[in-house]
Amino acid sequence: MLTRRKLALLTGAAATSALLFAAALPGAALAQQKTVVDFWHGLPQPLGGQLEQIVKDFNDSQQAVQVNASYKGSYPETMQAAIAAFRAGNAPHIVQMFEVGTATMMAAGPAVKPVYQLMQETGASFDANAYIPAVKGYYSSKDGKMMALPFNSSTAIMFYNKDAFQKAGLDPAKPPATWPELVDAAKKLKASGSSCPFTTSWPTWVQLEQLGAIHNTPFASQANGYGGLNAELKIDAPLYVKHVQTLIDMQKDGLFKYGGRDNKPDALFPSGECAMIQGSSSLRSRILKEATFAWGAAPLPYWPEFANNDPKNGIIGGAAFWVMTSPKRTPAEYKAVSQFFTYLAKPEVDAKWHMDTGYVPVTLKGIEIAKAQGYYEKNPGADVPAAQLTRTPTTENSMGLRLGNLPEIRNIIQEELEKAFQGQQDAKQALDASIKRGNTVLRNFERANKG
Repeated sequence: MLTRRKLALLTGAAATSALLFAAALPGAALAQQKTVVDFWHGLPQPLGGQLEQIVKDFNDSQQAVQVNASYKGSYPETMQAAIAAFRAGNAPHIVQMFEVGTATMMAAGPAVKPVYQLMQETGASFDANAYIPAVKGYYSSKDGKMMALPFNSSTAIMFYNKDAFQKAGLDPAKPPATWPELVDAAKKLKASGSSCPFTTSWPTWVQLEQLGAIHNTPFASQANGYGGLNAELKIDAPLYVKHVQTLIDMQKDGLFKYGGRDNKPDALFPSGECAMIQGSSSLRSRILKEATFAWGAAPLPYWPEFANNDPKNGIIGGAAFWVMTSPKRTPAEYKAVSQFFTYLAKPEVDAKWHMDTGYVPVTLKGIEIAKAQGYYEKNPGADVPAAQLTRTPTTENSMGLRLGNLPEIRNIIQEELEKAFQGQQDAKQALDASIKRGNTVLRNFERANKG
């Protein structure tokens, strides 16, 4: 039987539940009010986890925006997924795009909202000049407007085995600064028993693209593609011919080992097989984990007669964050993206990412913070990439490359270099063939993106 006492107890319980429900409502409403931002990236573990921790730190720092980070596979896979999503009308708010996809994103037109425009429209404070010039230039339009937000950047440097140098009678504190010095060092390393004095990763990026920037020599016409889609390759200049022929001759003499395409040769240095390697500055973290010998880092060498003993800045690799459009995207969503970008642009966030991962700091103040915290004193050589990127003002030949379908062009050049290393052609023939085939790719890209 339902007594008055039981009824009162039930009524009290219901009231308590109602109060608890009511108390939960503001929080639930707050969660619903958060503007959600979808962010697709292409960094595998452990870097992907470190990036997602930065996203979590941002989410925890405020109550208005929820950024959801998703790993979409390799950079090319992430790019294809983003293109497919845009065509379907549901592109992510932000996509991480590798640097060789820059021309493709620039040509994407209404699919992309430039960062400078995003920050202006949302009233966000943004200083493009806070970024390292070589980084800013790579992701800017011809008139200097930032199109994407730089984040994880690297450049190409040289690593060398100090123990092998010591054994060869070379000074471990003085790595070769010029190519003649490098050839001489390679001869001494070979004489001391080294089976691989020198190798390179990323053959096209390091031995041609970086070479052109450092020597202020165009890789392509139209300011390396910044001036228009009608760019043509210019890698038949005397600098490139001499350099590639030097590599061919070094291989014949047992001074250079071609280890394969892209970053496949990376393992040759930390294993101790090769005494010198030129590759991405991000190789540092692997060397730290795997190398069992004393090693050092140095800027890329230069040819004195082509650089006038004044080598320019190197160019960057890595990736940037691009803002994508969608038919249903709201001003509130763009505002949320700008809030996230404002957080990422903080020098302290940049410096922490740099020190945690080995990527180059992309802001000038990020470098200062790392220096002030004693990072470079504790990690000798870690300042080499940033120093190489900032040693001179950028020129139209050292800002970077803005060429359509650059990954395909890189593969073409690598194919022609391989034929040369196999004795099928000399440097001039390899570079002429690369130009002919590469220009066909450029013209196809121009036709597809004109108008």
